[in-house]
Amino acid sequence: MSIEQAYNIWANQYDTNENRTRDLDKKCTIETLSKYKFSNVLELGCGTGKNTEWLLAHAQQIIGLDFSEEMLNKAKEKIVDSKVTFKKANLTQNWGVDNNFVDLITCSLTLEHIENLDYIFNQAYLKLKKEGLFFISELHPFKQYSGSKARYETEAGTKELEVIFIMFQNISMKPKKWITIIRVKRMV
Repeated sequence: MSIEQAYNIWANQYDTNENRTRDLDKKCTIETLSKYKFSNVLELGCGTGKNTEWLLAHAQQIIGLDFSEEMLNKAKEKIVDSKVTFKKANLTQNWGVDNNFVDLITCSLTLEHIENLDYIFNQAYLKLKKEGLFFISELHPFKQYSGSKARYETEAGTKELEVIFIMFQNISMKPKKWITIIRVKRMV
């Protein structure tokens, strides 16, 4: 089963299942970004809109991208606001967003499903305005290293989604005057 198919099935219970990782991600997102106001926000892997709801009070416009039609349908049911646009998109292809348009890109619990991250980071660089923020919230590497995966329940039992484990080490980037790294305190 593909990741897209799995999320389409999971969509009906995603918001109601006990999920400490999802809940911790939301808490971390709020604590990290609450001091900012944004004009245009791009959510990569917006899912059912769990962070979109909170971002509404902090943004003038939000574009949520996800590859799961059913997750997007849930988001559209929950959030009806002219400031929000939800679009079905494969994040490894054209996002349909202008360059230098957004001042925040969020990516929560999404990168674990993408094998080649080069396109994601290149596009984020292009889409962000100067002084923009790219907020990434993913599983702790040791949790992934120990084999933890996204999972959901079906009548046939627990289904686990395959994840791609990428360990970053010895990374160097050409410094940019406008890149800011925000260190987040440990939440648990």
